[in-house]
Amino acid sequence: MPGRMRSAAIAVALSLAALGSFPAVPALAQDNVTVTVNTNMARVLRINSPAATVIIGNPAVADVTIQDPQTLVLTGKSYGRTNLIILDASGDPIADTIVEVTQLASDTVTVFMGSARTSVACAPNCQPVIMMGDDTSFTADVVTSSSIVGGAAQN
Repeated sequence: MPGRMRSAAIAVALSLAALGSFPAVPALAQDNVTVTVNTNMARVLRINSPAATVIIGNPAVADVTIQDPQTLVLTGKSYGRTNLIILDASGDPIADTIVEVTQLASDTVTVFMGSARTSVACAPNCQPVIMMGDDTSFTADVVTSSSIVGGAAQN
């Protein structure tokens, strides 16, 4: 990257950081704190003590993995609420918190045709997306189309 462009990119990044555009990573230092994550999205959670075991009350709603002893990755799988328990190497609880999985509302349009529901993400052009609660035949078509495109990209 030429010096001017690199300087401009650094200036933009610093400006965004100064404006607070980079989301803060939450620390799970207290029990009963609600952590929100969107469906089909992941969120990094930093904790104050090293985790040895993580437990999700309902793995159909969310999933969590230990990236390193003080960094967890929380993934929203389905709408709803569940709990997240974090234990240290001795089996003592570090945190017990509520996880709420919601739908990302911005740039998503829900279309109803009778009782059939479909979803499209419009940022900037509208494209079909897979959302829980959509018509199953629409979802199957989107998955098939995505598989065909993915297979063609590998060839």
